[in-house]
Amino acid sequence: MTSTATNTAPVSADQVTTWRADFPILQTQVHGKPLVYLDNGATTQKPQVVIDTVSRYYETTNSNIHRGVHYLSEMATVDYENARAVIRRFMGAASDKEAILTSGTTESINLVANSWGLDNLKAGDEVLVTEMEHHSNIVPWQMVTQRTGAVLKVIPINDAGEISLEDVRQLITERTKFVAISHLSNALGTINPVKEVIELAHQVGALVLVDGAQAIAHTPVDVADLDCDFYAFSGHKIFGPTGIGVLYGKQALLEAMPPWQGGGDMIRIVRFDGSQWNDLPYKFEAGTPNIAGAIGLGAALDYVTEIGIDRIAAYEGLLLAYTQQQLATIPGLTPIGTAKHKASIASFVVKHVHAHDLGTILDSEGIAIRAGHHCAMPVMEHFGVAATARASFAFYNTLEEVDQLILGLNKAVEMFG
Repeated sequence: MTSTATNTAPVSADQVTTWRADFPILQTQVHGKPLVYLDNGATTQKPQVVIDTVSRYYETTNSNIHRGVHYLSEMATVDYENARAVIRRFMGAASDKEAILTSGTTESINLVANSWGLDNLKAGDEVLVTEMEHHSNIVPWQMVTQRTGAVLKVIPINDAGEISLEDVRQLITERTKFVAISHLSNALGTINPVKEVIELAHQVGALVLVDGAQAIAHTPVDVADLDCDFYAFSGHKIFGPTGIGVLYGKQALLEAMPPWQGGGDMIRIVRFDGSQWNDLPYKFEAGTPNIAGAIGLGAALDYVTEIGIDRIAAYEGLLLAYTQQQLATIPGLTPIGTAKHKASIASFVVKHVHAHDLGTILDSEGIAIRAGHHCAMPVMEHFGVAATARASFAFYNTLEEVDQLILGLNKAVEMFG
């Protein structure tokens, strides 16, 4: 089980104020107005404890890890591996060997596609993805299926932005070898029934990778309970540094997979007539890693654990419900993504106002949202739009900030008539 204890105690305005004080950037003024940061789906802000942890590494223990016998190297190695243990516990993995440190979700998915995929897929095999996937969970599978002769198939979404388990049952066959699915859609906010999909895939012997980039900061994640084969997420989506990510993989699968990259630390013996690979997890961690990033991610996960991911999820659920209620008052606004089970993300279009114009007008009011296709072009195509505006939330956002968003949107509607 994960180390995050269940905590759904009500969140008061004073509690949110206390949390906000941990994030120095939230005191920023933008165009002379207080920053309203609603772009957490792109990246989250960093609490002071993470900033201090990264600074402390560079100030006191900066050194390369694993291979040094001097004091700084030994201390840096201890901090790095302690962070890996924090990460492993947070996601419920059985062993540190199952926690591969990468540069982010994108590298994690590419690692699986290029290691497991190229080694196991063959002509006629099928890989399933959903229509709502981020490009990072589409393009690597396109590339691998093109190289192996396997076939990429797509689980469709309905107009609420949901997949149907009946569609999944029909698409998963004996030819299905792999399923890649997002836990929480970055463009729609949909929470997918990943546990049920995993069960269906395993019935035919297929493996499943879950893209947890968006979910990791908004809902409890226990890879053992999910029984997923792989789970990927990025540190910067959960209040940690950029350039650090995690790939969880079941140990037996990782043991059987060949390395994706060659270089220092992923080898045991190197000779010109052949090399021997290092043990897990180092077999998949070639070269000098993002040491400061890993240590900072460990601090971020400890911070989230102290607050309680269940408490975060409950509060953000109230924020999202209030936002959806208020968005319904905006003339000409159409929500994109109305799934029954969703979290943290409100995407929408406004008649006669391009999403980028909305983003620019809101920025003039100090409000940061995301406008575009969100690296989910198939979603935009499904809904017949070029782009959406997306407000995405974290536990440090407030109801008052939602009110500011609504005021800004009304201003945009008035400007464009």
